[in-house]
Amino acid sequence: MSVDPLSDALAVADARCVFSGGFTAGGDWAIRLRGRYKLKVNAVVRGHCLLVREQGGEPVRVEAGDVVVSDGRRSYVLCSAPDVTPLDSKEVAVDPGDRMAHLGDGEDFLCVSGHIDLSRDSGDLLRRALPEMIHVRAASVEAPVLGWLIGQLVGEMTAGRAGSGFASDQIAQLLFLQVLRVCLVDAQTLPAGWLRALADERLAPALRLMHGDPSRPWQLDELARAAAMSRTTFAVRFKEAAGVPPLTYLLNWRMSLAARALREDDTPVASLAQSVGYTSESAFSNAFKRTVGVAPKRYRDAARGRPVRA
Repeated sequence: MSVDPLSDALAVADARCVFSGGFTAGGDWAIRLRGRYKLKVNAVVRGHCLLVREQGGEPVRVEAGDVVVSDGRRSYVLCSAPDVTPLDSKEVAVDPGDRMAHLGDGEDFLCVSGHIDLSRDSGDLLRRALPEMIHVRAASVEAPVLGWLIGQLVGEMTAGRAGSGFASDQIAQLLFLQVLRVCLVDAQTLPAGWLRALADERLAPALRLMHGDPSRPWQLDELARAAAMSRTTFAVRFKEAAGVPPLTYLLNWRMSLAARALREDDTPVASLAQSVGYTSESAFSNAFKRTVGVAPKRYRDAARGRPVRA
């Protein structure tokens, strides 16, 4: 295992960012978007618009260079003005060649859109760590890197060169990673979870220990020493940031690792149990069932589309 918890979590969640197209717009226009169990991503390349959330609140201005990531639970509207009746994204015709749509009159506005597929993140590891909506503004410190990635992405999507689809997906992954790095800088906007804990410089050493050697029977005293805190102070601070006590976090992380292994390879359950710190297959199976909801072998069968055994 690495000692980079962010890379670890992205690998375990198996998050795949794909940019599927975009749209140009001008005049009066509005479109309703929803991730539908996926993180929805919009990157504004040209012009500006308003973002109106389903649950109300003041419209938010989104400008060229901004990136918006929604958790997909609620719809939202991008529009020229809040009084324009929005079209549902499914109702908008898309050019099959460049995967672009057009709204209203003119092309003053350009936005590229995509999603982050979390269907393999069975424990919602990533989704639970993120706020309902992330708005990275072009004026942020990370904006130059985001702007460069967006430019490269648009170039691949519109040039039609060989391998453009593969290149677009890889750039999209880097774009999402950069958004997460922005979140780490402004961790107060994050809900309690591993990402917020990772942003806490005092807690990060303990997280790196657990991620670097998840099978070790870590004790609270050891983790507190790594964080240069007393046992009590560390336990309270960790729970406030991560939402769970340190050893519960370790248990959940072990089960996330086990779930990925069950999805991806044929390692015997007994061997898998040892790799995540259990000397007994039955103890591991009981812990996995309590955490995930099904026994390891049933989870593996279901993840691979096999008939589930009684």
